[in-house]
Amino acid sequence: MESRTIRYGVTAFTVLLLAFSGTASSQAQQPPHDPGVRNDGDPGAGKQYLSLSDPLQKLFDVGQAEFVKKDEVVADGLGPRMNLNSCMSCHFNPGPGGSSPKDNPQFAFFNATDGVNHSTNKLPSFITVNGPTREARFKLFRYATTGPDGGVHDLFTIAGMEGAENCKIEQPDFEEQLRLNNVIFRIPTPVFGAGLIEQIPDTTILANINQDRGQKEAMGIKKKLNFVISGNTITGLPNKNGNDGTIARFGWKAQNKSLLIFSGEAYNVEMGISNELFQTEREEDPNCQFKPTPNDTTDPSHITETDPVKKLDILSDIEKFASFMRLLAPPVPSSDTPGGSGSIAKGKTLFSEVGCALCHTPTLHTVKFADPQLCEKSAIPQLCDKDVNLFSDLALHHMGAKLDDGITQGQAEHDEFRTAPLWGLGKRIFFLHDGRTTDLVQAIEEHHSLSTISSRCRLLSFFGLSRLCGPDDGTIASEANAVVEQYKRRQDTEKQDLLNFLRSL
Repeated sequence: MESRTIRYGVTAFTVLLLAFSGTASSQAQQPPHDPGVRNDGDPGAGKQYLSLSDPLQKLFDVGQAEFVKKDEVVADGLGPRMNLNSCMSCHFNPGPGGSSPKDNPQFAFFNATDGVNHSTNKLPSFITVNGPTREARFKLFRYATTGPDGGVHDLFTIAGMEGAENCKIEQPDFEEQLRLNNVIFRIPTPVFGAGLIEQIPDTTILANINQDRGQKEAMGIKKKLNFVISGNTITGLPNKNGNDGTIARFGWKAQNKSLLIFSGEAYNVEMGISNELFQTEREEDPNCQFKPTPNDTTDPSHITETDPVKKLDILSDIEKFASFMRLLAPPVPSSDTPGGSGSIAKGKTLFSEVGCALCHTPTLHTVKFADPQLCEKSAIPQLCDKDVNLFSDLALHHMGAKLDDGITQGQAEHDEFRTAPLWGLGKRIFFLHDGRTTDLVQAIEEHHSLSTISSRCRLLSFFGLSRLCGPDDGTIASEANAVVEQYKRRQDTEKQDLLNFLRSL
């Protein structure tokens, strides 16, 4: 009896021990997960280059002040249609120049006492208090019956605001367009380190997409940039990328060549303020025009100013915006958060092993002169001959049906996007072009998408005419499929290392 009792007792203890061990084991083997927004104090972004000369420092300060400033309604030229009233409101997280914050400023703008008039404006259902900040585009024109649209349809109007009582324009019927599945969203792209990106030579970008060509082709990764080769541009025929035939590189589809074009377009499209690059209003109802066109221009009256800061007011707002972004330093990565330095180092190695780095190129390089002294004579010496750790090839890639937004821009087809730079990802809240997720794991999985291509488009693609395929033709398989499959085959601990590495950026 005694031995039986002992035996039963040991058995019971063993069961408890095994149960406890199973619990501990299950806790230790937690599935790979997004560590979340890195919270290590300093945002690591939103600051100028440390070694700017005094004139450039003043230019950065003036540009930042303009970037942050709110254009408070009609008297400032706001509207007639707009998404928000300042650059900073969209590019906010984790600092000036970033992306969408958690608390959506569009929601706050609608509810502010000096915001839009509620008798003439409704809050679209897709604008919520917890973000993301969005712009809305229609895939097809108006009632989804008359061909491609693709343009931004601003959320709000100045109708009924103080000083604009006679303006009667209406918001687009977003709810009807949502029912027609005709609306896609975009969130703000971060502009940290944008001056470095602007200074990467075309030859460097071209050489990079041709590098490791065999491996890329084996994994289904193509080489395409948003540009028309200058030598093939014919006088009298349109240049389809809307710029100068060189490689465009800013925006979700790399549709803009330079920061000045990026600034001018955003000022006109997002805030409704015309400027020297975009001189006509997007809404020309004469009852809604309250500023001369263009609203914002170079002001030569400041040329006689003796104060060096006030003298910079000769520049137009878009020049100031562009200068601010050009002088905005890249994000600072963490060496040990999250997961520790060892995990981050393993994740960095895995990033290359599974093929992420084939598109998310870790480092490109700005212009380099044969004579190093020429750097000192360049407009911004701090940007000359520098590594750009952006984790992007700046090229366009087919991303498949899941990410197809039905919008073509320049040479970018409806399912193609620029490889998004990953620097600063550790502080990002919303992911992908439309901000559909805050979970990094889901963002990776959304890169995997099989072909839904129609027979018509398959035939066009066979003859190298995939650009003629439309949204109704479906999409070819995502170029990231093989990479995502490689990632999925890895052990959970390895996946976690990779996620930790991404959040360290």
